[in-house]
Amino acid sequence: MPLAVSSTDQLKEKCGVFGIIGQNFGDNTGLEAARLTFYGLWALQHRGQESSGIVSSDGNNLHRHAAQGLVATVYREEDLEQLPGHIAIGHNRYSTSGGNDDLYNQPFVDNKHNIALGHNGNLPDTSMLEEFLEGRGIRLKELNDSSMMAAAISCYMDDGMDFPTAIQKAWPLFTGAFSIVGMNKDSIVAFRDECGIRPLSIGTFDGGYVVASETCAFDTIGAEFVRDVEPGELVVITENELTSFQVAKPNLKLDIFEMVYFARPDSLLLNKRVDIVRQDFGRQMAKEFPIDADVIVPVPDSGIPAALGYSQVSGIPFEMALIKNRYIHRTFIRPTEQLRERDLKMKLNPVIDLLKDKRVIVVDDSIVRGTTMRHLVAMLFEAGAKEVHLLITCPPVRHPDFYGINTPKQTELMAAYMTVEEMRQQFRATSLHYLSFEGMINATGLPESTFNNSCFNGDYPISIGKQAQEIVILKPGEKLPRSKYKKVELASAKARS
Repeated sequence: MPLAVSSTDQLKEKCGVFGIIGQNFGDNTGLEAARLTFYGLWALQHRGQESSGIVSSDGNNLHRHAAQGLVATVYREEDLEQLPGHIAIGHNRYSTSGGNDDLYNQPFVDNKHNIALGHNGNLPDTSMLEEFLEGRGIRLKELNDSSMMAAAISCYMDDGMDFPTAIQKAWPLFTGAFSIVGMNKDSIVAFRDECGIRPLSIGTFDGGYVVASETCAFDTIGAEFVRDVEPGELVVITENELTSFQVAKPNLKLDIFEMVYFARPDSLLLNKRVDIVRQDFGRQMAKEFPIDADVIVPVPDSGIPAALGYSQVSGIPFEMALIKNRYIHRTFIRPTEQLRERDLKMKLNPVIDLLKDKRVIVVDDSIVRGTTMRHLVAMLFEAGAKEVHLLITCPPVRHPDFYGINTPKQTELMAAYMTVEEMRQQFRATSLHYLSFEGMINATGLPESTFNNSCFNGDYPISIGKQAQEIVILKPGEKLPRSKYKKVELASAKARS
């Protein structure tokens, strides 16, 4: 009895960016920049599955290849052969604004100025950007937040500024989260918003430099991690040197969900190994919620480290009793509602011998709409479990994200309109426990002020503009007014019937 998992009940990844430059990369060197970028993007596939693109420079011209699909299907050998040169940047996309056709595939290229940009993040407030571009006569109809940023930089280059200067001039127009890798024909640029909400790191490789969303991409190609791009920093890299400009005053607020769910376990974030942090989430859960059970089962893959941590503290055996079919594609690579309705199921198969007549603890990273969890609990009981205890490795998600995670509207976030006990009853679970906010922060080993925690507390460190009118900032124990979520509740009841 396989579990049908709805892709719309998960928080969606952001995007992944990668860049490389060096005199040893290029034609006839054995280390082609585009090919190395291909491997870097492969390592960052978890951050975006809709489309992928690479732009390279041979010192005179930019060359681009981008298409819908996963890294493994977008690039053929002949595609990489058409991307010559010693510089390349790449981008894996999961859309948070704009459509999913080729118009929005990144990196964006401005052939007039020979520049390219790849953006990880989202600008919730584009009002200043739109006003500026309209004043310059730029049509906005076919532009999303990322392409508007590129257009603004191009406008300042029209005024005679060089690439780095144009970026600094346009910077005040960018209200939101951005970790960007860009290039012209002879350099790479990398820059982050003043809060550093999205990760971005610098490495070295064979005499050159590498920039990537996560350090796991460095490991894949054999590069050495050097440091993070600092919040508010613009880094300009040529073949021979790295130059830094502090454009905005830093106010570090890394998205805590990078630790909870999004980053690959083998990546380093703020010099913390993600896998170890997630194990510490589980260890903290064992202290906060000691449960008398027979087996601990993670929801693969994100629940595995925390389940291990809980098992180590509690002594309860860890078992992979839910098997994920890795050959079913990730359905949210096609995000239109019509296609979701047709193709939104993934499979999890229970190992009945490990579950039958057992008191089971299930560890997962988060609950969004709750649809998946209802099916999961039912499936475990059908497999013969005597008890099903749910442990969630972060606090309840009660506010939407506006910085690059494609979360539902607040009225669709289950924890915004239900108490924990009401959710437990909906799931028909034996118990339901969320890691406390304090426990989550303590497990990171870093101060609370280090992180953007807006999904939990509604404290948005960068303006979200008019979208602030669409949400209610909920205090602990507070729920949305019934008038806000009545339609969602009715739809949920209808679906269950």
